[in-house]
Amino acid sequence: MKSFKYLLYLFFILNLSVLNINAKDLTPTSSLLASGGVIDLVLNNDKLYASTAASSVDIFDIKTQERIDSIKMPKIKDFLGDVIDSKIYSVDVLENNILILSQGEQGGRNLDIYTNGKFENIIKDTERQFIARAKFLDENHIIYALLSNQIYLYDIKNKKILKEIQISQSKFSSFRLTQDKSKLVVCDESGVISMLDSKSFDILKTFRYQNLDNVFQVDIKDNLILTAGQDRRAAVYNLDTNKAYYKEYSFLIYAAALSPSTKLAAVASDEENNVTIFDTSSQANLYKLTENKATLSNILFLNENEIIVTSDDKQINYYKID
Repeated sequence: MKSFKYLLYLFFILNLSVLNINAKDLTPTSSLLASGGVIDLVLNNDKLYASTAASSVDIFDIKTQERIDSIKMPKIKDFLGDVIDSKIYSVDVLENNILILSQGEQGGRNLDIYTNGKFENIIKDTERQFIARAKFLDENHIIYALLSNQIYLYDIKNKKILKEIQISQSKFSSFRLTQDKSKLVVCDESGVISMLDSKSFDILKTFRYQNLDNVFQVDIKDNLILTAGQDRRAAVYNLDTNKAYYKEYSFLIYAAALSPSTKLAAVASDEENNVTIFDTSSQANLYKLTENKATLSNILFLNENEIIVTSDDKQINYYKID
């Protein structure tokens, strides 16, 4: 029996080696420079919007790879009365409107819509709503989440909350809307992934057991969900087959993203801030994206061959894969 277990273990190690042996190291093809460490990232019409820890949303032209604009937010006073930069926790774009969630005073949050050089305040920091993430649902509605894991559907025109749901008692981590914005996928400290109807807030499905701890980020495209776990697991859930698996790496997985076709997944994979790209069908590791200077914050596929990686550093790395 011991011999059989040893052979089974040896087979597993050899099989794992085969999956990893062809992973190719890649350095950045080029880099962009943001005003500060990048917190959130959105691509819209060949423009890259990077929210930073330096009171700004930087806008880059992807084709020329140049910074073309920067939206500046006011600095704030911290608890000691010192003037500091405001962190921009999330950014989103819909047509000419830019949704900006920023750090306010006394721990509060400001939620603003920036249009044609003017700000419209939606939620003030004095309301003491500890908002962690906010995105447009459509031109009339915003979805935002509190650290307490309460999710809200907000009517912009009428300035009121339409829907509210408490996902769980676990601390909120992140959410992602589907490409058609019909569904919302939420991850939190519990490791459970919740899928909601984005308008009714009905819980459609929950996904369990692949992650055992906090899930930092989640991505969804077509029929696949990908997670980035504190337990060093990147889980993949297939909505069509109801099957799931996880890949385990050597360090906490802070960021994860799927390619547009879902054939590829990219995850933060080690203590050196490298990103591993793997085939979602075979689970084989294909590439390792290197030379990221700090803890990773975002991975974004521009298409199947071009990838943007950001971190707590100012440098935004652009990679091109074969």
